[in-house]
Amino acid sequence: MGKDLFAEFPVAKELYQRADDVLGFSLSKVCFEGPEAELKQTKNTQPAIFLHSMAVWALLRPTDASMVAGHSLGEYSALVAAGALTLENALTLVRLRGELMQKAGEENAGTMAAIVGLDTKTVGEICCTAWKEGVVQAANFNSPGQIVISGSVSGVRKAMELGKVRGAKLVKELVVSGAFHSPLMQSAKDGLKAALDAMNIRDAAIPVYANVSARPVRKADEIRESLFEQVTSPVRWEETIQHMSDDGVTNFVEIGPGKVLQGLVKRIAPAASAAGIDTAAQVASAAKV
Repeated sequence: MGKDLFAEFPVAKELYQRADDVLGFSLSKVCFEGPEAELKQTKNTQPAIFLHSMAVWALLRPTDASMVAGHSLGEYSALVAAGALTLENALTLVRLRGELMQKAGEENAGTMAAIVGLDTKTVGEICCTAWKEGVVQAANFNSPGQIVISGSVSGVRKAMELGKVRGAKLVKELVVSGAFHSPLMQSAKDGLKAALDAMNIRDAAIPVYANVSARPVRKADEIRESLFEQVTSPVRWEETIQHMSDDGVTNFVEIGPGKVLQGLVKRIAPAASAAGIDTAAQVASAAKV
């Protein structure tokens, strides 16, 4: 994960080395060598994904970005790109966030599930009904007809049953280590507050569309509050992309590992272009444009 960037570009290598120093352990070794089980622990997954994204950003430094957004963890990358957080401060927060969320998942067993083919209103009704069996709410509004729910095992599985009854095209429980973006993450939210309050956060140089509101934020206090509320609140990604599109974005670029967000953007704003930059080869190609 990111090893080709490390090997190919001195800037990326220096960034990974800085991250190891900040964290006090070799995250780069976990990224490049695993073991996979260790990399998949959310306390490691979160800083690993963040660092990969930041390595790509550092290599490209696009000067024409008019606004940014990030899905859940990706909001921290977006804030670095917008100048609201330094890489070191964001990495410290991301590592703590991962540790707290992992601990919350161990203390409050939960799960998540994808529901495809039902609208927001219907999924909301399903969660309200299933709540009688246990905590459950929408966690990610990813794109039209693609919603992820999160909560207790009993609540989520009851909602899955109801989703099938209501005609969902696909209902699938996800392999996760906790009920992210649900009330079961309250202890993680509480634990993150002191760090956010103490952290030096600057006003953003460009608008950052926040997960909790799907609207742009610029002021440091607004950013701090958004990151705090994000832990237990749904990621309103569909609205975020729609608002960015309404505000003039015609070209979306996904920075970092994977292609998931590109697919979501194409479903939300089909008239816009969506591309991604992930590997060393893609970085080199983009740099030539």
